[in-house]
Amino acid sequence: MADISPKVKKIIELNPLAFATSDENGKPNVIPVACVKVVSKNKLLITDNYMVQAKKNLLKNRNVCLAIWNSKGGIKLVGKAEYFSDSKWKHQVEKMPENNGLPAKGAIIVTISKIIALR
Repeated sequence: MADISPKVKKIIELNPLAFATSDENGKPNVIPVACVKVVSKNKLLITDNYMVQAKKNLLKNRNVCLAIWNSKGGIKLVGKAEYFSDSKWKHQVEKMPENNGLPAKGAIIVTISKIIALR
């Protein structure tokens, strides 16, 4: 388990992220995500607004990787994800101002196991 520092939290919540999944055979898929919140010291909440392949992958393989960057550098996050179509997490993403006017079809909780600074 890796703790998300306040500095890393700010970078996560203010920048789009690359969200990588893979299917049960290891075939990768990467998509951009923007509606992401840190909800605990090692958990992220990601909204599924338009995911197709990423959702299919998550239901078969929970391993994920995210990359975030800004003008000062980047961060790689590694963890396991769980998809929710109806839960307190789904209701939370529906209420996020960032999702206003978007479908908010589901919620993903990623438990971060490793944080790597990229230079």
